[in-house]
Amino acid sequence: MTLPTSLDEAVAALAAMPAAVPVAGGTDLMAAVNSGLLRPAGLVGLGRISEIRGWQYQDGHALLGAGLTHARMGRPDFAALIPALAAAARAAGPPQIRNAGTLGGNIASAAPTGDALPVLAALEAVLVIAGPGGARREIPVSHLLAGREMLGAGELIGFVRVPLLHAPQVFLKATGRTGPGRAVASVGLVLDPARRGVRCAIGAVAPMPLRPLEAERWVAGLIDWDGDRGLAPEALEAFGEYVAMACVPDPAPEPASPAVLHLRRTVAVLARRALGRALTS
Repeated sequence: MTLPTSLDEAVAALAAMPAAVPVAGGTDLMAAVNSGLLRPAGLVGLGRISEIRGWQYQDGHALLGAGLTHARMGRPDFAALIPALAAAARAAGPPQIRNAGTLGGNIASAAPTGDALPVLAALEAVLVIAGPGGARREIPVSHLLAGREMLGAGELIGFVRVPLLHAPQVFLKATGRTGPGRAVASVGLVLDPARRGVRCAIGAVAPMPLRPLEAERWVAGLIDWDGDRGLAPEALEAFGEYVAMACVPDPAPEPASPAVLHLRRTVAVLARRALGRALTS
């Protein structure tokens, strides 16, 4: 295993060994290795790169290092900065997973059940990608998760830029029997008073987080942004149903199965509760 001490050294090591795999916490990597799905020709360890294990402030944003662990993001000082991401980090599994798993690993593995992913999608986070020769480029996290842009040879996720909204934001998830703490459905929801908007992303129900854009626009038009921001229970209920129908549609041409109906109800409850909590925060 190669153990670089800087981001550029790690990029150089990956460029020199195209078949090598980067590893930070190794929670997803080792699961793939143990199940026989992956046999890496080499490893580039990222654990000694201090520059990606913290965060800094940058023009109204937080620049988060990709090496931040879930345990670190779950602490009170980080929760004061980005509450929904801290809540997702605290829900990421048992202590051994939270202590090892990283923000960058959650993004790079792009597992549908990744808890950070719907929050990052709702926050419209941007990835800072490190490439050979000190190159840096930025892409929206949603583009990578949707496969519209891929990491090139020798590229690494170095940082995640997240806007500091100083406004209510919520993460909720429902778990099932698929594994310890693994989401059946999850929701990241943020209010953006400056733009009078609601941003919501649903995780675990599809290969990538889904944004119910029409539902966002509809409910944002009902909120009194200059008043108490309260909504009637009927409006909250309708928002949940709107989100659920958008994110868990009927599998045409067949009618929805009991499993689909149950998932739709779960998403509706999560979306309704998330918006209700955000509006009363």
